[in-house]
Amino acid sequence: MQESLEKRSQIEVDLVRKQAELKFLDETSRKELNCPVVELASADDPVPDGDAIAEAEQACSEVSNRIEALGPVNAAAMEEFQEAQSRHDFLSAQRQDLIDSIRDTEKAIQEIDTVSRQKFAEAFEAINANFREAFQTLFGGGTGEMRLTDQENLADSGIDIICSPPGKRLQNVLLLSGGEKALAAVALLMAIFKYQPSPFCVMDEVDAPLDEANIGRLTKLLKEMSTNTQFVVITHSKRTMEAAQALYGVTMQEPGVSCLVSVKFQSEAAAPAA
Repeated sequence: MQESLEKRSQIEVDLVRKQAELKFLDETSRKELNCPVVELASADDPVPDGDAIAEAEQACSEVSNRIEALGPVNAAAMEEFQEAQSRHDFLSAQRQDLIDSIRDTEKAIQEIDTVSRQKFAEAFEAINANFREAFQTLFGGGTGEMRLTDQENLADSGIDIICSPPGKRLQNVLLLSGGEKALAAVALLMAIFKYQPSPFCVMDEVDAPLDEANIGRLTKLLKEMSTNTQFVVITHSKRTMEAAQALYGVTMQEPGVSCLVSVKFQSEAAAPAA
């Protein structure tokens, strides 16, 4: 009888322990699997063996570790994401605007470069033709022309002036004499003025290295060009003064006192003074 009581007591203890374990297992199942143990027990899936359980526990442990590694949940993550997304969209739009602006600017530069090359070529040909004519007028013959140093690249090309006065071979303008250089420079100036006239032109003793014959040709050309440009010539040459329409001189009648003297050779209705 005593033995039966002890056995019954042991069974009751085991029952209480099993019930406690079952309750703990049910709570764990509801917490982790969101499912009571009763439903798991009634499932048709076979009970996994020990190896499968160990593998599942290892996978669960790895997932848990990865979740813990993520750190605490940021409740403002969605708001921060929206702000970041808005900033990203704004910067993307700005970047696209810059790309479009760069493309339009490059296109405009190409168009300007094309037009400038075309205008330069047209101006060069016209001025070169005028230079040939003015050179022959001032030198009484010969040949003068401008040449591009780089025909393929007009924007960066230099210009050489090649001259051949009467009786001389073709050579660079730097090899001419002083008077010939002066005439070549005036010829180039007149060629530019014929292409793009200027209201005024001041010449400071350009006739100083010239002889009488060259001065005569120079004054003749200045008279022809004076219809569109008023020339103010500073000179000591009497031959040049004779061709002027008005003459202004500075004299000193008394020591230290300068006086301006002017003489007009034509009426005020005449062409502009040289």
